[in-house]
Amino acid sequence: MYSNNQNNIGPEIIKKALWGVGAIIVVIVAMAFIRPWYNVWSQEMEGKAEFAKAEQNRKIKIEEAKANLEAEKLNAQAEIERAKGAAEAIRIENGSITPTYIQYLWVRQQSDLNNKTVIYVPTETNLPILEAPRMLLDK
Repeated sequence: MYSNNQNNIGPEIIKKALWGVGAIIVVIVAMAFIRPWYNVWSQEMEGKAEFAKAEQNRKIKIEEAKANLEAEKLNAQAEIERAKGAAEAIRIENGSITPTYIQYLWVRQQSDLNNKTVIYVPTETNLPILEAPRMLLDK
């Protein structure tokens, strides 16, 4: 005798299979509705992140501008003090600036030059000739 019990698909297995297929269909339909909402939410979060970054960059630029303004104010104060010092020096000299004093200032300024060669040409007063750079510019 031949037995069909092994190949028999019972109603319980069919029920489970239908429930499984139904669950898969429900998940697919749910994803079709949930995915657009997720995309909108995701874009909203990206927008908020970009806005926060732009706000932070704006604050950084404002702080840099404030720092630049403060530096310019301090530079202006330093320039005023330098001018006051120069005016005081002139007053001490009784308002007379002689060519010898101008040559002295020029020699003192040469110590501030970096990586430049300065050749001093002695004259009868042992002061440099101030007109020598003009020849270099003419060439």
